Amino acid sequence: MRAIKAVLSEAVVDILSAEFGVQTEPPALQITRKEFDGQLTLVVFPYTRSAGMPPPELAQRIGERLMEQVSAVDGFNVVKGFLNLSLRPNFWTDRLRSQLEAAPNTSVEAPRELVVEYSSPNTNKPLHLGHIRNNLLGHSVSEILKAVGHRVTKVQVINDRGIHICKSMYAWQQKGEGDTPASRGMKGDKLVGEFYVAFDKMYKKEVAELMATGRTEEAAKKEAPCLLGAQSLLRRWEESDPDVLELWREMNSWVYAGFETTYASLGVDFDKNYYESETYLLGKDEIQKGLNEGVFFAKEDGSVWIDLTDEGLDEKILLRSDGTAVYMTQDIGTAIQRYVDFGLDGMVYTVGNEQEYHFKVLFLVLVRLGHQWAERLYHLSYGMVNLPSGKMKSREGTVVDADDLIDEMKQTAQQISQELGKTDGLGAEEKQSLYSMVGLGALKYFILKVDPAKNMLFDPEESVDFNGDTGPFIQYTHARIRSLQRKAAGSELQTAKWAEADAAAIGLISLCDQYDEVLHQAAEQYNPAQVAHYVFELTKAYNSWYQNHSVLNNEEEGVSALRLALSQLVADRISEGMRLLGVDCPERM
Repeated sequence: MRAIKAVLSEAVVDILSAEFGVQTEPPALQITRKEFDGQLTLVVFPYTRSAGMPPPELAQRIGERLMEQVSAVDGFNVVKGFLNLSLRPNFWTDRLRSQLEAAPNTSVEAPRELVVEYSSPNTNKPLHLGHIRNNLLGHSVSEILKAVGHRVTKVQVINDRGIHICKSMYAWQQKGEGDTPASRGMKGDKLVGEFYVAFDKMYKKEVAELMATGRTEEAAKKEAPCLLGAQSLLRRWEESDPDVLELWREMNSWVYAGFETTYASLGVDFDKNYYESETYLLGKDEIQKGLNEGVFFAKEDGSVWIDLTDEGLDEKILLRSDGTAVYMTQDIGTAIQRYVDFGLDGMVYTVGNEQEYHFKVLFLVLVRLGHQWAERLYHLSYGMVNLPSGKMKSREGTVVDADDLIDEMKQTAQQISQELGKTDGLGAEEKQSLYSMVGLGALKYFILKVDPAKNMLFDPEESVDFNGDTGPFIQYTHARIRSLQRKAAGSELQTAKWAEADAAAIGLISLCDQYDEVLHQAAEQYNPAQVAHYVFELTKAYNSWYQNHSVLNNEEEGVSALRLALSQLVADRISEGMRLLGVDCPERM
């Protein structure tokens, strides 16, 4: 069901083009001011010069044509350059009823087979705040795309091989003393991350010692024994050394178990996993093919490169001189494997903006290898997440651990909910469920309300505020409406004839009417922030309306029934919009 504003806007575009030769984007119609007759207003001033007509005359002509072409338009009046449109008397009441009865519009014109990649962790450390933004963004984009009718497969590629995991393995060999997650009583990803940090400390110490003997800093960084040890492990891994593979499999298994726990807490999931250890070989085969065909070139040391200077880029390494793979090797193989698996109409890579250059190169490499479907690949680039305390660094152990942050959000939600009396009358189990729902809702909404392209500052306490542009504010409004519905349950208000919508109710009905348009736009732009902004604006508008209009206690016939139905529609829109952001809305608070 298309929003009436969209229907009228497109009709105005057609009229301006056919009657006056004016080409324009669809205009934004406004709710008519209270002192004038009508419900929706078109401002015609922007078109008068191109149409060669004074504003009142142009408004009159457009109004006449709209009366002929759009059945919902019942009349109009012109005030200078403002065209105030009146819709048939029962239009908005009928619109409310149809929105309650109809599911949101999920019929994109051309449904696509899409793959959305997100998370993509390394197996040398636990997930952190940056991963949280990645996961929430990728998961929400997937749900929004599905909501408008696309067929979506959610995937992650696990970076389970390479020098990073070999560093953790080397540190464990040197300092682990047989430690396991069970023996240490900790999650496996945290244990492996400990050894990654230990390697960095070991490396810095060895570099300093070598420099004290007269080595240059550059030489010391290359000759540090622990780095040479990690590089040796990587070569032995690629040579399928059984001892190295056994340790690699065991340490990775610890990490996978830890990841699954975090994903479950965060409420995200995947349809399929890809592993770099499996796809990098396909990438190496493709690179050899490109080398044979002259797409790539080899340098004297045997490393393989591509020259992209004609694209305004530079030369990019695809394979090291010792034959070991780089990230690009794996990404080439993974992309090809996904095309084999799904025959893609498109793929979305949810990866931070520091990798924009990498994906420009990847897409060009695939096209030059003859894979024209690579033109349908898209990098969903997002900004960095910082805390008031500053930037995070994994190797130095200064990241904000995802599990710790989730627990902190629940505890903060508990403290604030109790202080505000939001849990009065709830049982112990209901309280714990509410703390989790509010804490995670605060985290998810606060992150997803920010446009993906922007860097953001995450403030845990600010996110759990029950006032303002926050998840808890929206959740509380939803709970308040559900409370109204419970009070009215079984009463005649649920079956009574509705009164006609007044101006205040029309504003809310019209806002609810825009949900489908917002959803489709968010899907086209891969931007959950648009859904978040819509839900907040709807929630804010409802609260303003609720403070000035009694829902259940009205003497005028049918008014309470109409307002109760409108409240239900608002709650449904809030619940559905928040679901697409991964946020649950409580029934009681």
